[in-house]
Amino acid sequence: MIKALIVEDEPLARDELSYLLKRSNKIEIVGECDCLEMALNIIDELEIDVIFLDIELGEENGMSIAEKLKTKENAPEIVFATAYDEYALRAFEVNAIDYLLKPFEEERINQTIIKLVKMRDRKWNEGQVIKTSHAPLHNNKLAVTTNEKIKIIDIDKIIYISAQNGKTLLVTDEEELIVTFTLSQLEQKLLNSSIMKVHRSYLVNKEKIREIEPWFNSTYLLCMNSGEKVPLSRNFTKEIKQLFGF
Repeated sequence: MIKALIVEDEPLARDELSYLLKRSNKIEIVGECDCLEMALNIIDELEIDVIFLDIELGEENGMSIAEKLKTKENAPEIVFATAYDEYALRAFEVNAIDYLLKPFEEERINQTIIKLVKMRDRKWNEGQVIKTSHAPLHNNKLAVTTNEKIKIIDIDKIIYISAQNGKTLLVTDEEELIVTFTLSQLEQKLLNSSIMKVHRSYLVNKEKIREIEPWFNSTYLLCMNSGEKVPLSRNFTKEIKQLFGF
């Protein structure tokens, strides 16, 4: 199932869009909201494949969230769902994959869903190729490029890796590095190690987790040995609970 978030401030339009998407049996609505702040919070907290985003949201403009998502690692796809056709050109400048006009038509929405399914399948196949060709780690070391130099990192010393503002930050016991690999690339390179994904923007070394602290809405913070705290997404809570038996 494709996980979707609907950002729409008109209740009737939101309900109609939700109904039509669910009828396809290929879309799971994981959240609905009517403002940009709440939308960003949901995106940070949950794994979302696509946002169906209105442009005129009261005094807010949906284009602003699209601009922010351009710099996020593993950002969800964007489908604009709006009554205004004058934003179409700008929508594709922020990498939106489709542009739906109100009133919504089921046939047109199904075309968008077909496009989303094809994109998901392509990404899955590409991921399988990466995993199949993944080479074993050499002596538990990781080579990364930082400041135009190749640095050899001891994986056991990694605390966490995060994607922030379009950059990848790798934090070890000794230093913090901005590296050229994306978070997704590092996730694949570290498949056979103690590094695991805990959030759409974070990988952590499970051997460096000191405490697990309740946060809000049944989510948690991972307290690392360094004293830093890393958010744990709901989608990865089950894996952490199984790992530590709580």
